[in-house]
Amino acid sequence: MEEGFAIWANPSSPHAEGRKAKAALEDARERIKTALGWTGELIFTSGASEAASLALGSAKAGARLVSAVEHDAILKAAPEAERLPVRPDGAVDLEVFKEAVQRERPLVAVQHINSETGNAQGLAAIGEIVREVGGLLLVDCAQSAGKYPVPDCDIAIVSAHKFGGPIGVGALLVKDYAMLEPSGGHERGYRRGTENLPGVLGMAAALAAASDPYIDPKVLEPLKQLADECRTLGGTWLSDQLSDPTRYICAIAMPNMSGSAQVMRLDMSGISVSQGSACSSGTMKTSHVLEAMGLDQTTAANTIRVSLGWNTRRAEVERFRETWLELAKA
Repeated sequence: MEEGFAIWANPSSPHAEGRKAKAALEDARERIKTALGWTGELIFTSGASEAASLALGSAKAGARLVSAVEHDAILKAAPEAERLPVRPDGAVDLEVFKEAVQRERPLVAVQHINSETGNAQGLAAIGEIVREVGGLLLVDCAQSAGKYPVPDCDIAIVSAHKFGGPIGVGALLVKDYAMLEPSGGHERGYRRGTENLPGVLGMAAALAAASDPYIDPKVLEPLKQLADECRTLGGTWLSDQLSDPTRYICAIAMPNMSGSAQVMRLDMSGISVSQGSACSSGTMKTSHVLEAMGLDQTTAANTIRVSLGWNTRRAEVERFRETWLELAKA
């Protein structure tokens, strides 16, 4: 990022500094595509929300369809889109899905990994159905890029800070520019606004430094013990009912305390968790994701989201477990 700040020029400018910035930008573009295993095109954005807006607003497709458990950024970018129901395990209901996509070239938006529950969608089956009707599949990979391979899709959303990169930069991956309606401006005319070169270089560096596995399994071990303790105390470990739970995002319901109270009490102990999506948790409203899954109101109201990152230490997970148990037993 210091390299990007040192150049401090618009990559679209024709002068020497602009050309230097352009070269750095294009080098980073290729490095990011290689790291993600993406052979199509890449458009830099200010993050996942702009990428979602760009994709849903400019894709050359017909009806927009989104799963009912998508991130708020997707739902707000396509407020008129038909919402596709999910089963109680969080997976898209494929029987309903097959009927709903019988449109002329639909654009279907389905996330890879849910930001509130950690559930992964069965994108291979979903993609096959979308291809059969000649539609486009848009996958929100904000929670999976840099941790899991980008799935086979037409368009994908990536956010740098989700894998340890800087805040305020992301990308829209698209198999072919022809899938989008150009708007003029930068990024081959598909995005308005000067590229964030320092952020882009930080994004490329973060992907290069990403480890496999994303989180050391030893860091996660205290959660296994907490899962058993949560069940014993009458709480709900939501991963138990998910179709394909991932390990670094957990939704946990305490039996005797609201999620909002837990967030505040844990914060007082120096532990940061969320209730629902981090982008909307400040409202302390019931999660639309848990609602779509049919979770009862009491359990949904008592649920918090626990996310572990590349820099989370085992001692922090152990301290969370101890504090959660203290609150649950109070």
